[in-house]
Amino acid sequence: MRIKTKTETSKVGKRGAVVIPARLRKRFGIEEGALVIAEEREDGILIRPAVALPLETYSPERIAEYLLSNAVDSEDYVNVVAHVKSMGLDPDTIPHIKPE
Repeated sequence: MRIKTKTETSKVGKRGAVVIPARLRKRFGIEEGALVIAEEREDGILIRPAVALPLETYSPERIAEYLLSNAVDSEDYVNVVAHVKSMGLDPDTIPHIKPE
């Protein structure tokens, strides 16, 4: 079974800009300023919508809080405290939950 595809022609402008036809932009949710991926293929170039997710950056204090709060037992907690101190932080000043 062969899938029928509609084709449209566009011109390549200055700096390699290609205008994606309005029908296709609308169908695939590509708006001005949207990110797209240009993928090299054996038979040409595939342009498709891209997804960019924001990355959360953790401060050293937040990392230490996570490590301290997730120690599984008292031995692990002692090791984590040493690691947090090696990060140049004082574990006593970081709010966290100690293991029982």
